[in-house]
Amino acid sequence: MNNRKIKLDYLARVEGEGGLTVRIKGNQVVDAKLNIFEPPRFFEAFLRGRSYLEAPDITARICGICPIAYMMSSVQAMETGFGYKVEGMLRALRRLIYFGEWIESHALHIYMLHAPDFLGYQDIIQLAGDFPEIVERGLKLKKLGNDIMTLLGGREIHPVNIKVGGFYRAPTKNELFSLSERLKWAREAALETVRWVSSLEFPDFEQDYEYVALRHPEEYAVIEGDLVSNKGLSFPISSFDEYIREDHVRHSTSLQASIKGHGAYCVGPMARININFNKLSPLAREAAREAGFGPVCLNPFMSIVARAIELVYACDESLRIISGYQMPEMPAIEVAPRAAICYGCTEAPRGICWHRYRVDEDGTILDARIVPPTSQNQRAIEDDLLHFVKKNISLPEDRLTWMCEQVVRNYDPCISCSCHYLKLKIERE
Repeated sequence: MNNRKIKLDYLARVEGEGGLTVRIKGNQVVDAKLNIFEPPRFFEAFLRGRSYLEAPDITARICGICPIAYMMSSVQAMETGFGYKVEGMLRALRRLIYFGEWIESHALHIYMLHAPDFLGYQDIIQLAGDFPEIVERGLKLKKLGNDIMTLLGGREIHPVNIKVGGFYRAPTKNELFSLSERLKWAREAALETVRWVSSLEFPDFEQDYEYVALRHPEEYAVIEGDLVSNKGLSFPISSFDEYIREDHVRHSTSLQASIKGHGAYCVGPMARININFNKLSPLAREAAREAGFGPVCLNPFMSIVARAIELVYACDESLRIISGYQMPEMPAIEVAPRAAICYGCTEAPRGICWHRYRVDEDGTILDARIVPPTSQNQRAIEDDLLHFVKKNISLPEDRLTWMCEQVVRNYDPCISCSCHYLKLKIERE
């Protein structure tokens, strides 16, 4: 009997630590685990006893790649819980800084983490040796996203200009207009990115996913909306606990989320486009159609195309916001706390980032709970590994191991940052 174990010991240099194990007994795949063994970071505990005003700055430190997601979910939660709503130009600026985060994160993943898988390169350094112009385009896109975050947030990593009620300082019209020409270039570069990645060769692999994303009646949902699935679920973010459960598993210190009575679900660009295709800008929809993508796509390897389509949308929508920008009279609305249960949910580059806070009448946080995108995708990743290995069990071991790594990277999880630098080990039982 040919028993095998495909094992990746460490997914290192990321926000947490993890590994990957697939066990094969004979011709049957008996187990697939994404082993997350990161130490607890206690952010929810850090928030207890702190002022609601500190929530965005503390939660920003959860992630160095997508701090805006955590900041926006926290400020949205406080404002909604206290009975306030940020509208007009301040709301538009929030979407704009969020698009900056999408641009830098999607460009990073597409060009530096995911594309080498399809092209047979171990890392971006090797890719740059043969295709320097492609890598340069990716770096320029990422730099623009970072610069949008810096202009609106004060700095690109853990911004400091976001507060409950709006911003500490609003940009001038000239400051925003200075981004216009670069965004026009970026929009064309994003369209070229869609053409490029849609020409890649994708494995024949589809699953019957349940996708979950925010949906807004008037726009492609980013900073607010109800939670919707492609299998008929629709509920406000305050009802998250009624539909979603989180469980401990022996092989992971990260909780695994599932839909009660349904099972695994997926969040992120694939979910957003499958649910909100008709809310994309006309340019982004046309780019998707030319790429042969959507409005329904069930092949997770094509997530690289989904991210490229969202790059087009983010650049296109950023230009629209800037063209109509008028500097607001005040950079923030006045917010007064009250005792409340506060809910916030926004669309991080990797999917929905859900927050719940219990706050007393003085604005002191009594309890906090944060559900990040990667923990929501973890069960779906394991299901993909199980089914992919089962379908491709006859592949040579080195090729199968490579493809298992790519299965994980399809989701752009937080643990994907260093996947190209792993030591891969295959053990036979």
